[in-house]
Amino acid sequence: MPKIKTRRSAAKRFSTTGSGKFRRRRQNLRHILTKKDSKRRSRLGQGTLVDSANMKAVKRLLPYA
Repeated sequence: MPKIKTRRSAAKRFSTTGSGKFRRRRQNLRHILTKKDSKRRSRLGQGTLVDSANMKAVKRLLPYA
């Protein structure tokens, strides 16, 4: 049986934690930053975990993570 290929775009966007969950970056921090206050930009700069609704999809993209 052949190996399953990893989606390389997903591999660059997600990393695995020690407990097996997936870490991701937050969106909306690339442009139009002048109207966002500093508290919001600071919060967007921090990473977060993938929620349970999308965990199955991310696992499918990263079979060996």
